Amino acid sequence: MTEPLTPADLEPDPEAASPKKGHAPRSLKDWALRLSPIVALAALVILAFAMGWNKYLSMEMLREHGLNLQAFAAEQFLLALVIFIAVYALATASTIPGPVFLTLLGGMMFGPLVGALAQATGATLGSIAIYMLYRSAIGTWLRAKFEADAGMMHRIATGIDRNAFVTLLTLRLIPSVPFVLINATAGMVAAPLRPYIAATFLGLLPSTYIYTWIGSGLGDLLRQGVQPDLNMLVSKFFWPLMGVAFLSILLPLMIKGGQAWYNRHRKRMA
Repeated sequence: MTEPLTPADLEPDPEAASPKKGHAPRSLKDWALRLSPIVALAALVILAFAMGWNKYLSMEMLREHGLNLQAFAAEQFLLALVIFIAVYALATASTIPGPVFLTLLGGMMFGPLVGALAQATGATLGSIAIYMLYRSAIGTWLRAKFEADAGMMHRIATGIDRNAFVTLLTLRLIPSVPFVLINATAGMVAAPLRPYIAATFLGLLPSTYIYTWIGSGLGDLLRQGVQPDLNMLVSKFFWPLMGVAFLSILLPLMIKGGQAWYNRHRKRMA
């Protein structure tokens, strides 16, 4: 509920005509400067699609370049690892669709465990960039507006403040929740940075490990001369993909049921 109006709210304030420092309406130039990073990001995404760069993140890329990149990783492991993390961070920050194929490539190049850790590291770095972009551009203004309105978004932001790690970890564990949306929302509500980073990295690992394990299997098929496609991917790795489906469908239900049980238990103990 909003705060009740006070007499001071109803009577004109002589100081209202001259806004206090820090509360003056933002000028068009100020808004242009604040929103310029978001505009630049949108321009980068449009450029990527116009140039066809998104086509490199595909099954065709894995078939044509997978074995060569795998050999490169075997010869120059640390250099390949650094490049992979940087490319994944850039792909995440640019919000270009198709990182799942990069994740499969990570499994082909480095194996399931190292590939999953490398992917989670790159995705976390890219997520931090998007988080900071939204927080610096409009996050502070939105957070102040939420607090002033004292409405639903203020309660959401306060809830994230109170238990940011658990809330963000739950969202990250569910692959069906849009990854980019979490990054932008966390920045807009000015979520605490350290739990955001920890929840992002840890929450990515379960589904990422499944994909890198599949990628490692695809590397074995390519070395055998098999040219896999999406249909083969589904049939050959049906059960691992069901693991991703489990995280997307059943995990939210389990989390909701666990929260309901915890709330009932806390009420009985009160």
